[in-house]
Amino acid sequence: MRLGLFGGTFNPIHVGHLRAAVEVREAFNLDKLLLIPSANPPHKSADQVVDAEDRLKMVRLAIKGVPSFEVSDVELARHGPSYTIETLRYFQDQYDLGSEIHFIVGQDAFSEITTWKSYKALFSTAHFIVMTRPGSKLSSIEHFIHTHISEAYQYDPVLKRYTHPEWCTVFCVDITHIDVSASEIRDRIRHGRHIRFLVPDTVEAFIVEKGLYS
Repeated sequence: MRLGLFGGTFNPIHVGHLRAAVEVREAFNLDKLLLIPSANPPHKSADQVVDAEDRLKMVRLAIKGVPSFEVSDVELARHGPSYTIETLRYFQDQYDLGSEIHFIVGQDAFSEITTWKSYKALFSTAHFIVMTRPGSKLSSIEHFIHTHISEAYQYDPVLKRYTHPEWCTVFCVDITHIDVSASEIRDRIRHGRHIRFLVPDTVEAFIVEKGLYS
């Protein structure tokens, strides 16, 4: 089993998230890609994030009918802050040793990983897929890895990956950059502007029905 874990606040989920997920699944031939909404993101203010159940519902609506895509409520079922290390260990326990677990993260979030709980332990728990934008300088990623994670990581320019003698692999993959953000969508809603084609139609209808972000 080649499993991809794509976590995030998804406040709300939008076409940028979805297109990235599709491209990563195809690039790494993942058997299953799980989108995992965070319940209590430790790096977000509570007043910035709508109810976790609403965000979970929006993700379910967004990927309905998409082959190999599923939603996990593992972080909603767990009390307290949504720490990535606990989520990765959960899935490590759920799947057999022959499975390959890949944690999917954007380059911006990856650059802040030193602020995450037990961040170095993450690299012995799952492979990383760092989503980069076309034209991004991999030298900045390499400098970050060697400075903050481990100097033992070595870059393979052919396969665009960093390997470690003991820890898991860090892959880099360019994805199509869609210039949209959840904060922009929330701002448009607050100002009464349309969000059509920035989120799936089903997600837009749910936002309107629930009066979210108004």
